[in-house]
Amino acid sequence: MKSYLNLIVCLIIALGTSSCEELIKTRTVRLGHGLDTSHSVHKAMVKMGEHLEELSDGKMTLKIYPSQQLGTERQCLELLQIGSLDMTKVSVGTLENFAPKMRVLGLPFLFRDRQHSFNVLDGPIGQSLLNEGEQYWLKGLGYYDAGSRSFYTKDRPVHSPEDLVGLKIRVMESVTAVNMVKALGGSPTPISWGELYTALQQGVVDGAENNPPSFYLSRHYEVCKFYTLDEHTVLPDVLLAGTHLWDKLSEEERGWLKQAVDNSIGYQRELWMESEKEALAEVEKAGVEIIRPNKELFSEEVEDIYDKYKEDTELSQLIQDIRATK
Repeated sequence: MKSYLNLIVCLIIALGTSSCEELIKTRTVRLGHGLDTSHSVHKAMVKMGEHLEELSDGKMTLKIYPSQQLGTERQCLELLQIGSLDMTKVSVGTLENFAPKMRVLGLPFLFRDRQHSFNVLDGPIGQSLLNEGEQYWLKGLGYYDAGSRSFYTKDRPVHSPEDLVGLKIRVMESVTAVNMVKALGGSPTPISWGELYTALQQGVVDGAENNPPSFYLSRHYEVCKFYTLDEHTVLPDVLLAGTHLWDKLSEEERGWLKQAVDNSIGYQRELWMESEKEALAEVEKAGVEIIRPNKELFSEEVEDIYDKYKEDTELSQLIQDIRATK
């Protein structure tokens, strides 16, 4: 409607002028996500918008809707699929419900370290997985760093998997995450991110699992005073465009958008490293006990999850290829 009105106004007041042509050709890309504006991902998106406008000489602009203004991650994906939203950022854990092969990235202790994960995600394997979503009207554009996920709890510390027994742990709507918590002895409880603080306060769940910046920025540390850095999963965030948008873009517009995305990824990863250090320092200052357990105690308990994938030849090979990546 807005672009239609702009067209009418142009025709009335400036028919044939260059300014009218520029107005008609301007494309606004709408991006919705669930994170706070202080998060490194949002800051990277702002930088992406600035770069996109610069690259396109003002012909493409980015309008960002943060903090679940347009809904949860799942709802934003559904909006992309029907063309009511252009872009979003979601965790791989959420995306696996829409692009099943993505669930391999949610397997616990899959990556040796952060650099190994970057080598996989930025290489042929990562690109292949980004392409997986296209048949579901989701065009993968790249991966933001979301660090490693670890457990945080309210009433008792977790030093080993035995300490998770009997605890209700919030997880994303992810079959892989559910299976992981079960394997470690906990009781997985899917709850939306926006409802988690209240659920922790009211005792609906005894704890959750996430990366340090999310633990800090969500203020969950006000309720949960134990943070166990077992770093069970390295679960990236994925930046996506709907194919409804992508199919409308010219090759030139796609180039501008992809370049802006790529630049924002490097910028976000730098911000992430800083925010991770800050988050751990701040929650510790607020009275949270930081626990650094023996990770092997946790990794040994989840080996059965990998056994289930042996029957799936394609996914089993994918796991082998990821582990073989230098």
